[in-house]
Amino acid sequence: MKTPYQERADLDKIRSQWKKLTGLHTREEWSAAIVRAATAAELVANFAIRREFADRSTFDPQFVDSMLQWANGLAGKVNHLLIPLSAGKKQHDTIRKLKTASDQISGKRNSIVHQGEFCNEDEAKAAIQQTKDFIETLVQLYEPDFVLNDEKPVTSE
Repeated sequence: MKTPYQERADLDKIRSQWKKLTGLHTREEWSAAIVRAATAAELVANFAIRREFADRSTFDPQFVDSMLQWANGLAGKVNHLLIPLSAGKKQHDTIRKLKTASDQISGKRNSIVHQGEFCNEDEAKAAIQQTKDFIETLVQLYEPDFVLNDEKPVTSE
């Protein structure tokens, strides 16, 4: 039996989101696939922030969750929590370099969700690849063997 989504670990949720976006991409639901990719990226930020809090504190998980809600969105989580939490650690420079990607991923998602933007196949491919790079780079700072399934989105030829 499958574990209910809310009970899954962060990395399992990320994999579920990635699998779902592959199906959306296959059905040519470009904008929905981009939103799903951005959701996976935000889950990755949650994962990294939880790891940073665990390494640096004994804060209760409910407090950490409240901080994740406060930060609101991928860009907020990266800018307000992850970058400050990683200061002085070896992964800080890599995380700081991911800021641009997180801003772009958030911007594209917000354009779709809040302004009704539609995207074409090329935009979706670019956004999904950028998000995949973001996800794997960030997770591999904590779990070096992590990779997303190589199920490439199927495109119409």
